Amino acid sequence: MKAFFEYFFGKGDEVEFRNFTLAHFLPILLMIAVIVLIYVFRDRIRNSKHEKNLRLALALIMIITEMSYFWRLVGVPSLGANPQDHLPITLCGWGVIFGSYMLVTKNQTLFDIPYFWLFSGTIFALITPTVITYTGPTRYRYYQFWLEHTTGYIAVFYMIFVHGMRPTWKSFIKAYIATVVMAVIAFVANLLIGGDANYLYMAKPEATKSILDFLPANYALRVLFMAAAVTLLFFLSYLPWLIKDRKVKKAQIKAA
Repeated sequence: MKAFFEYFFGKGDEVEFRNFTLAHFLPILLMIAVIVLIYVFRDRIRNSKHEKNLRLALALIMIITEMSYFWRLVGVPSLGANPQDHLPITLCGWGVIFGSYMLVTKNQTLFDIPYFWLFSGTIFALITPTVITYTGPTRYRYYQFWLEHTTGYIAVFYMIFVHGMRPTWKSFIKAYIATVVMAVIAFVANLLIGGDANYLYMAKPEATKSILDFLPANYALRVLFMAAAVTLLFFLSYLPWLIKDRKVKKAQIKAA
């Protein structure tokens, strides 16, 4: 039993997970299926006496998933985890935390930040999940990663479809400020820790291939390119709502 747990919670020495395989696409397809079901049954969910309990259950799953990342590092000495390399300075991690509290409180700000972070940061982790290269479907980290990176989308779309929440230009500004604050914290952490510290992937390219490899290795240029990319992705994330608002406005003008 001890050997099983050491294996399940550990990681391999060779590549176990490969991009664009069934192990990659299946969690994403399951996420999409859940979101579609939420949309189809949105009215029934909204009027259900168990709706609040559903939100609380999803929030609990999100919090436990995020916390278990650190529990695993502490509980498995063979991982040789350096605390300095695993500080909670990630958009994905804080997006999950904010999203879980959003489900509980239905707070608009706690919706705004995860919404934009999902489509400007977390989406890259879905496309090239390089951090689980050495932990395939037989390892706990594989399931922890996918729960962490898919439940945020489920939570945000749940609040959109069931509770009618949506981003605004104020949401854009609040999320952008939160991103800048996180980037400053990551910059300082990378500078003080040095070595392999690479929070928010600002310092250097990752050892394994990812979609972020197009970024230059030079620190200043890397940060500049990332800022431009994030700004563009924020705008693209808001674009569907902007188009919707303009269509509604045109329809109102015609009806007047």
